[in-house]
Amino acid sequence: MEEELAMLRQLIGQLQELLHNGSPPPLPSSSSSSPSSSPSFLVLHHPQYQNGWCLPCIEETSADDCCDIVMAAGKRPGIFKMLETVKPPVKRTRKERNQGKSCTEGDDISGNMDQEIWQEFPQDLFEAVVSRLPIATFFQFRAVCRKWNALIESDSFSRCFTELPQTIPWFYTITHENVNSGQVYDPSLKKWHHPIIPALPKKSIVLPMASAGGLVCFLDIGHRNFYVSNPLTKSFRELPARSFKVWSRVAVGMTLNGNSTSHGYKVLWVGCEGEYEVYDSLSNVWTKRGTIPSNIKLPVLLNFKSQPVAIHSTLYFMLTDPEGILSYDMVSGKWKQFIIPGPPDLSDHTLAACGERLMLVGLLTKNAATCVCIWELQKMTLLWKEVDRMPNIWCLEFYGKHIRMNCLGNKGCLILLSLRSRQMNRLITYNAVTREWAKVPGCTVPRGRKRLWIACGTAFHPSPTARA
Repeated sequence: MEEELAMLRQLIGQLQELLHNGSPPPLPSSSSSSPSSSPSFLVLHHPQYQNGWCLPCIEETSADDCCDIVMAAGKRPGIFKMLETVKPPVKRTRKERNQGKSCTEGDDISGNMDQEIWQEFPQDLFEAVVSRLPIATFFQFRAVCRKWNALIESDSFSRCFTELPQTIPWFYTITHENVNSGQVYDPSLKKWHHPIIPALPKKSIVLPMASAGGLVCFLDIGHRNFYVSNPLTKSFRELPARSFKVWSRVAVGMTLNGNSTSHGYKVLWVGCEGEYEVYDSLSNVWTKRGTIPSNIKLPVLLNFKSQPVAIHSTLYFMLTDPEGILSYDMVSGKWKQFIIPGPPDLSDHTLAACGERLMLVGLLTKNAATCVCIWELQKMTLLWKEVDRMPNIWCLEFYGKHIRMNCLGNKGCLILLSLRSRQMNRLITYNAVTREWAKVPGCTVPRGRKRLWIACGTAFHPSPTARA
């Protein structure tokens, strides 16, 4: 026994000499055991090792205690691995390091995925971990088993997911070549997805108009029928027929009643003559049929190329004559009009929102030079102030060309723009927080090389729990 105790002391001395940074404080002992009846432990740690070492402090332990510890270690697999003599680190090649790392990770995974251990994993903690997975992995996650698929549809998981900060928005678009199926762009992965919503009508063109809480609102090209769907889960609802028909173009906005779709949502459409209606998903009817108050100039000349933007419960629409903004509060039902002159030499402009900031994106053309500029509305003066513009080297590509700009969506301070001429179609994103411009890879047919031309779109926050 004395020889074994001496060997253990020698081992501790070698470790302390190697890890010369000092000994960490002892681990807290269990409340059920007293310090006198159980050996104290020290965690020896070194930055080169990922796992801490837990070894008995021999100086304060008797020989009998050490014998008990060694005998117990023999009954528990893996304990002796922690008592092996530590050798000085040997310099290895990168290939050897990578091979050793992959083998270690594989051993850890196979050793930790014990069914007896993981079946006791707390459900609420499991939901918290799963809710933080990247959105794209949910497609793979749901296919693992029925239990995991049912987890995403549970109310507890929906509440957990709703409490998290909103992710980077995705963009649901349709193309000129295939107007009956969507092309979804994920900016975080810079990848295009090609989802199919089977419930959407196949014989008519359906346009994405607005979004809220992970749901996208669609309107057929004849301006007759509205649909709401979650592109990720295919949750679908056809809205009831409107109380009166409007054959002219309409502007559509959408907001949530609370912080998630479980509290319901509202959809608003506005016509050129000032008529409007509001749909409430909780009552499943169109309400508040009427016309815009007389204090607002009629007919309402809306800029239909500019999508309405939502800040909290208020929707903002862009006017063309007079230049300015029209707003509607979905809670109070009040309309307001703001006369705001636009910047000079401006064309193809659209509203955007970043938090509570109202912004304007447009093409600034002078002589033969064209550039995309960003303005922010000053609340005190109600004037547009330029805050950013596209890098000059990008603008050179458009010099002398007739460029048309189309906004394909704006959510969470991220804007997707389409810049087109006869020979090209450039897609770019702009982040109003980081002030970063990024080029979007071309959208191609699945398993093909043909590049698709994006016609229109809208931004939405991807959510696996949003229900239409």
